[in-house]
Amino acid sequence: MQTSMSRKGNCWDNAPMESCWGSLKTELVHHRRFATREQAKREITGYFEIFYNRIRKQARLGHLSPAAFTQQYYAMQMAA
Repeated sequence: MQTSMSRKGNCWDNAPMESCWGSLKTELVHHRRFATREQAKREITGYFEIFYNRIRKQARLGHLSPAAFTQQYYAMQMAA
C-alpha cells in the first residue's frame, strides 16, 4: 500500500485513507512486534481481509461491518 498525497489546500482527499491508517496503527501495529516483514504482511493482510472488512463495525456505516453493509445494500437493491 502507498499513502496518497492530497493537492495543496484540499485536505479532504486523504481523510478516508488517513482514518484507515490510524485504525490500522491503533488496533494492530502499535500492539505487536513483528519478527519479519513477511509476518507483518500476513498479519496486516489478515487485519483488513478478516477483521476490518468482515467484523469491525463502523459508525459511518450504521454500526455495520463493510461486508454486512454491502450485503444489506444489495438485498435492498434486489427488493426494489
